[in-house]
This record gives sequence, C-alpha cells and structure tokens, in this order.
Amino acid sequence: MLRGALLAALTLLAGAGAIAQIRPMRLDIGSPAPASVLYIGSSFFYYNNGINNIVGNLARAGDPPARPASTMITISGAGFDWHDVDSYFRPDAVARYTIDRNNELHFNSRSPLFDVAIMMDCSQCALHPDLKANFHAYAKKDAEIVRKHGARPVFFMSWAYQDHPEMTQGLAEAYTQIGNDNDALVIPAGLAFARSLRDHPEIPLYVADKRHPTLAGGYLAAATTYATIWRRSPVGLKETAGLPADVALALQTAAWATVQDYFGARN
Repeated sequence: MLRGALLAALTLLAGAGAIAQIRPMRLDIGSPAPASVLYIGSSFFYYNNGINNIVGNLARAGDPPARPASTMITISGAGFDWHDVDSYFRPDAVARYTIDRNNELHFNSRSPLFDVAIMMDCSQCALHPDLKANFHAYAKKDAEIVRKHGARPVFFMSWAYQDHPEMTQGLAEAYTQIGNDNDALVIPAGLAFARSLRDHPEIPLYVADKRHPTLAGGYLAAATTYATIWRRSPVGLKETAGLPADVALALQTAAWATVQDYFGARN
C-alpha cells in the first residue's frame, strides 16, 4: 500500500511539473487565429454549461479580444471511435445557423465550416490495454478527416481521476505522442489539473464522482485551452465564470504556467 501511495505521489508531482517524457513537436496552432472552433468529446466537455462557453468568454475578455464561434458535439462516455467526425462537416447540417444572445437567427456561410477541431478521447481510452490501439488509430483517422475539411486538428489531454493521480503521466505521454504522430497541437489540461492540485489543494476540481469537473475544474480546463490556442496569458482576465476572483486568478496562473512549461517557453 505504501509503495502504491508513493508511486501515485511521485507521478502527480511529475505531472504537476508539466514535463511529459515525450516533448511536443507542434508548438502552436499556426496562423491565422481560429474564428470558429468545433469541440468533439464527452461529458468532460459539456459540464458547467460547456467548456466552449467558458473559453469563448475568456477569449472575449482577452487583450486583444477574440470572438470565436463555437460548436460542441459530445456523447456521454464517448471515445474517439464513437464520433462520426466526417459527418460533422457535411454541408447544411451542423452549425448551419446560430441563435445569438438577443435571440436573433443567423445563417452561417463560413468556409471552412470550422477552423479548428478540438478532440478528446474517453478517460481510459489512452491507457487501457484493450483500447490503446484504438486511441492511436482513431487519432490518425480523425486528424486526417479534420484536415480534409480544411480545419486544424487539436487533441485535448484529459485529466487523471481524483483517486487515480497515477493516470496523469500516462495521459500526458499518450496525448503528446498522438500530437507528434499527427502534427497536431495538444492542450495540456491534465497537467494543469496536476499543477493546481499540487499548488492549491484547497480548490476543488472534481465533483463527487471524482472524475467530472467542478466549475473550478471546468474553468481551469478552459483557461488552459485559451492559453494554448491563442497563446496568450489568461492571468488577470476579468472573466471568472462566477468564481471568486482569487480562485480564478490561481487557476489562470496554473493554466499559463502549465502551457509555458509544456511547450518549453520557460526553459
């Protein structure tokens, strides 16, 4: 038992240092900055009214501000292989129209439909011996589909379960590897969770099931996404998603430090 606890602690610290054994090769999203983003994943994305909404609010609060359109397609418990990614880009279907905050209808005519597709596999899919091969195969397949439709693929590194911190390093390595294999940017959200848990254990990132994010956890994931995609610091942004200002600042700081460390900006 002691050996297992020690291993978990060491793994958590390694993840918190934001250093995967495999270093990312793609360091930015490229130009231009995305005007439209598609999120493809599971319930980790749709908790807290959707990661896309928090990211969008952070982007609008940035300096300079960005106003990306976003669409989120999620299936509870989904892995890469549950999603028919090709169908999400078919014409006159997904994101054909938008109803804005003033309840006004707008028909979209963007081309390409999305500039970036952010994809996340199921929590265990990158690590489970029966699912790892699928993880790599569908990462390649879906990245090719996204590029075929004129968008840039991005992979979202998920976080360890609260009671299994040893997942952190395995997830970091697995997502970094598929990023390198497919020339895709990786959002190091899992490493940001580990850093925040180390530096601010008083901030709860998990709901009772020890897997899904609290508002603080969702905010941290969104801040890491904003920092990675736009490569701008979220530290000091006034958008807090309703969190206390000091909590939001701590999470912004963890997100930015993680992104800088993961991509080597602080080396």
